[in-house]
Amino acid sequence: MNKVSNYFRDSYKELTEKVTWPTWAQLQQSTLVVLGATIIIMAIIGLMDLGSNELLKLIYSFFS
Repeated sequence: MNKVSNYFRDSYKELTEKVTWPTWAQLQQSTLVVLGATIIIMAIIGLMDLGSNELLKLIYSFFS
């Protein structure tokens, strides 16, 4: 049981004294970067989906 209490005590100490937390402005900026990257990747995947869909429709039209 002593090891468990030491773990929690050391974890708390590290989180409060050693970790450098971002400021509110840094957090907002990071959030906007992640949101922007997500939207760009989503658009790329959407375009790839539409392109492959149209290509498969073209291929299937040759056999029907």
